[in-house]
Amino acid sequence: MKSRPWAYVLVRLVLIIGAAVGAGLIFGYPLAWVLGSLIAYLGWHLYHLYLLERWLRIGGRQPPRDAPGIWGTVYAELYHLRSRHRERKKRLSRLVKEFRKSTKALPDAIVVLNADHEIAWVNRSAGDLLGLTKGDRGQPVDNLIRDPVFVDRLRSGGLSRPVRIQSPAQRDVSLMLQEFPYGKRQRLLIGKNVTAEERLEKVRRSFVANASHELRSPLTVVSGYLESLIEDDELPEGWRDPVLEMGKQTGRMHAIIEDLLTLSRLETAEAEAEREPVDVAGMLALVRKDARSSSGSPCSMELQLDCSSGLLGAESEIYSVISNLVSNALKYTPPEGTVAMRWWCDDLGAHFSVTDTGVGIPAEAIPRLTERFYRVDKGRERSSGGTGLGLAIVKHALQRHGAGLEIESELGAGSRFVCHFPKDRLALECASGDAQDGPDSDQETPDADNVLPFRNMS
Repeated sequence: MKSRPWAYVLVRLVLIIGAAVGAGLIFGYPLAWVLGSLIAYLGWHLYHLYLLERWLRIGGRQPPRDAPGIWGTVYAELYHLRSRHRERKKRLSRLVKEFRKSTKALPDAIVVLNADHEIAWVNRSAGDLLGLTKGDRGQPVDNLIRDPVFVDRLRSGGLSRPVRIQSPAQRDVSLMLQEFPYGKRQRLLIGKNVTAEERLEKVRRSFVANASHELRSPLTVVSGYLESLIEDDELPEGWRDPVLEMGKQTGRMHAIIEDLLTLSRLETAEAEAEREPVDVAGMLALVRKDARSSSGSPCSMELQLDCSSGLLGAESEIYSVISNLVSNALKYTPPEGTVAMRWWCDDLGAHFSVTDTGVGIPAEAIPRLTERFYRVDKGRERSSGGTGLGLAIVKHALQRHGAGLEIESELGAGSRFVCHFPKDRLALECASGDAQDGPDSDQETPDADNVLPFRNMS
């Protein structure tokens, strides 16, 4: 079908040249006749080209002209192309309208930003939650949302991780903002109202704290009576083992309540811990002494001090971090094993590590270790008297000191927990000391990519 118009053009050209040659042979000057015929044929094509250009100039909305030969085909093809193009534009326009209608109905704030973080489009919720309107198009978003945390994160690398701010338009509303790559060099900023979740979390924390506090008093009374029964020489032998077991379980319940209260205090405290001087070296020596005196502790308890600096922080929380990590290591290390503590400093800050030769942790369980009540081996944890809250306390205490926790472990080969404190938490300048009861102190600081930054974890 596509070759027929061109065959028609070729036949017409041959006929015109043939007629011109015949006329030239009859009337003379055949070359002039051929040249004149070709010029006339060219003029005819130029005329139709002019008509085509004028038809295109008015948009091609009128039906195609009736034109002979190849020009009729050109008109028809262009008309169909224009029609399909208009249909595609209509469909795209309908899709854009539907998208905007759906985004307007969303409860989350939606803001489209260009590569320079200038506002290109906002939905209705962006006005309610962020105070942005259509009139703000072209304005840098950090000029309109002036929360210091938001501005700092936006200018330092973007909001690939969510950031929590107070709504600029509503005082009592908390927002979680995060941006995503969108289109060609654009970004989609999404603001979610998390006020209800925050209130629910506050209710949960209050309930846990109040319930734990109310349980402590009756549990203390029960513990006192059980201790009196255990010490009573007239207690029948058949009752002694059950009473001892009840005393053991009561002690475990008391430990859980104390850990819950500690965790509640950390969660409800100010975001940043105070900056009181803490003698870390003396604290480590005390923890080591207590660990050595406990029953069932490993035969080798090493302490290596490579730094004389202390920390600026809350002494009780730092002690809680160290004691929980050491207690965790002792719990899963056999008597013939080794638990080693190390304290050192470098250009990045201060670091404390606890390394053991215990049973190790499966790789898939490491990201969940700091969750409340999470247990890698439920049966073993209960039999050893653990509460499942120790590492959660460690996480929140480190979070309040701007620190991170790195965990390395291999099944059957032991585990290594490292706390990384920022440089501004050092109490004194760092000075290398002699190693004590430990291996060579020439160790590299772990890669920062392996550090879990608890600062942004809930």
